[in-house]
Amino acid sequence: MSVAAPLVLRDGDRTQLESLTRSSSVRAGLAQRARIVLLAADGLPNAEIARRTGTSRPTVVGWRARYDEGGIRALGDRPRSGRPTQIDEVDVVVATLADEGRPPERLGVTHWSARLLGAELGISFASVARIWRKWNLQPWRVQTFKFSTDPELDAKIRDVVGLYLAPPNNAVVLCVDEKTQVQALDRTAPVLPILPGVPEKQTHDYVRNGTTTLFAALEVATGKITQTCQPRHRHQEFLRFLKQVAKAYPRVPLHLVCDNYATNLVKCRQEIGSAAMIFQATIGFAPTPPVASAG
Repeated sequence: MSVAAPLVLRDGDRTQLESLTRSSSVRAGLAQRARIVLLAADGLPNAEIARRTGTSRPTVVGWRARYDEGGIRALGDRPRSGRPTQIDEVDVVVATLADEGRPPERLGVTHWSARLLGAELGISFASVARIWRKWNLQPWRVQTFKFSTDPELDAKIRDVVGLYLAPPNNAVVLCVDEKTQVQALDRTAPVLPILPGVPEKQTHDYVRNGTTTLFAALEVATGKITQTCQPRHRHQEFLRFLKQVAKAYPRVPLHLVCDNYATNLVKCRQEIGSAAMIFQATIGFAPTPPVASAG
């Protein structure tokens, strides 16, 4: 019985073939073909290669010939014959984007799904999903955006970013924000403590004991927080909080990064000079643009 001569590999192909056999991301068929070629290059008989790879001898002979003809590229799948696809991808894309991507009102939904569009077009949902992946269409995703109409947007961004990147020497940069209408809730009856075999119990309903407003200032460099709660949210309360901040940092220039809320900037800026004079501290505002957060 004749034995096939060892297969001669092209320069550099052995390393690539061995990489294919070890890779966990390539298709199993391609890894199997690479192993067949490597065993053939080692001089093993075709029957032994078929036994080791779980294939047949004609399969081994065929892949030896494919590699000998075209190298590693020839180990990939060739275009298969058969009936061409009847689904026009353009029609699916157009149907997805029609009416600004909104399904008809009669369907009662706001966004297309692959199953819904497939049923509407009379094709499988798998075909719709495949076309969406190819054209990078994601009807279920929604992103938000906002255009700023603030004429001082550029200047505010430069002020805020500049304080973070290059804080002034011997100065303190504070990030100031407020949380309004914090509800003070309580249960309608005392909470019953845990007992053996009995979990902690509390009433399902509650009562509102009013609201409070939390003012806080975060020191960017150290993480120190200065905070207070006030019953209302007016410029008087905010100015009172600023005086508390000035007491916490006596005789130190302060730079406050705060939002564009009118309570903070319109009236407080008119009175901030008095607070600075009282505590002998230089206080500068760096208001954030409407599209940013003071935090």
